[in-house]
Amino acid sequence: MNTEHDLRYPGWRVVAASSACVFVSFASLLVFTFGVFLKPLAAQFGWSREAISAAFGIAALAVAVCSPPLGLLLDRFPARRVILPCMAIFGMAFASLALLTPHLWHLYAVFLLLGIVGNGTAHLAYSRALSTWFVARRGAAFAILMTGGALGAIMLPPLAQSLINTVGWRCAFAALGCLVLVTGLPLGRLVRERPQAQRVVEEITAGVSVREGVLSRAFWIIVTVLFCNSIGQNGAIAHQAALLTDRGISAVDAALAVSALGAATLGGRLITGWLLDRYFAPRVAFGLMLLSALGPLLLSRAHSMPSGVAAAALIGCGMGGEADITPYLLSRYFGLKSFSTLYGFSWTAYAIAGAIGPVIMGKAFDVTGSYSTLLGVLSLATFAAASLLLLLPHYPALSEPKEYAVQVAG
Repeated sequence: MNTEHDLRYPGWRVVAASSACVFVSFASLLVFTFGVFLKPLAAQFGWSREAISAAFGIAALAVAVCSPPLGLLLDRFPARRVILPCMAIFGMAFASLALLTPHLWHLYAVFLLLGIVGNGTAHLAYSRALSTWFVARRGAAFAILMTGGALGAIMLPPLAQSLINTVGWRCAFAALGCLVLVTGLPLGRLVRERPQAQRVVEEITAGVSVREGVLSRAFWIIVTVLFCNSIGQNGAIAHQAALLTDRGISAVDAALAVSALGAATLGGRLITGWLLDRYFAPRVAFGLMLLSALGPLLLSRAHSMPSGVAAAALIGCGMGGEADITPYLLSRYFGLKSFSTLYGFSWTAYAIAGAIGPVIMGKAFDVTGSYSTLLGVLSLATFAAASLLLLLPHYPALSEPKEYAVQVAG
């Protein structure tokens, strides 16, 4: 039988399909194109940046509330039973923004719906299924999964800007929503767990309960790091295009700078996946978070395309590594018994912070006319959070890669 070290191993096909779905997910499409649509919506309806950013916050809070229930469903039912309806609703709701009216409640209602189903389309929905296929190459599998989101971050912002320039923001929303449906629905059907008969060595039921997980020090360290980093990341991402155009950079170049963030995310994810299969994950995470902390600080001083790209690259590198590391750490410290539910709780923390970041960035600009001071504070908070990773203990015995030992011996 092919092992996970063999490219013919069926698990790699599941990884490829999952990565393609993440390309058009909430975490890719909505997060990375939001800043591109911010100014057109403000110009069309006269809304403030804080008011528009509140829609992002509503979506993020909905993700925060709904992630644990989605995780519970993913722990109990095949992944595609959750993925397919969420993908269908997400695509249709995103396309419906083409019909947006001048009422802010309309924008907020659509973003609320997008947030409710958001993590049913994103990394959370696929991570447990992939974990059933991989042990020794789990870091690489997660890296390839997250690559879909990174490619979305590279390609979707300039695509959205190009559509806005050529056919207008309404048609851009419609086209991107249709892209979700034609990509995510057929490929989502290919996402499945490893057949029970093949789970010979590693029992998928091994691991801690939800209660044991949430009461552990390791879990709260992971959650705290996610929370602090998410505020800076999402605040910077949501306002990066607006910040750069405020400083005289063209809209096209600003969208390309956002794409540079996506490219760095891709690099960060691939490198991190390689490192995780070879080195102790908390130390890998610490180094990546240091890079992420420098990103907002450099962005606060960016007045040219090169400095904007450099700031985006630092944020993206840390963001990409974090996306790999979170599910990897959860699977190693807590096993797979309650993996998706615990991952859902970690997403709650990430999403709450993701709601706070863009809103306080918009408020800072509306009050002071600048983002600079707040970006410096967010950089310091990210650096402080990164140091907590060094307090994580060694992996417990329950999540040691037993399957790997058997394969090598065989």
